Amino acid sequence: MVTISFLGPIEHEEMKLDVSSLKELKNILSEDESISKWLLNSAIAINDNIVTDINTPLKDGDTIALLPPVCGG
Repeated sequence: MVTISFLGPIEHEEMKLDVSSLKELKNILSEDESISKWLLNSAIAINDNIVTDINTPLKDGDTIALLPPVCGG
């Protein structure tokens, strides 16, 4: 089971899911309209490390953060 956190303006409570890869997670999150609109532009971190490969495997206990783009200065 992995924990997914949604940061910044993504208004969604933390989730816990049993998934084995980012690709599988993306497919599940794409079904939720309040999350899917953020998937294309957001960075993904696994255990505080940014990842870009959708085929990245996940293991039990991983923490995934969906990081939306921000602006400011």
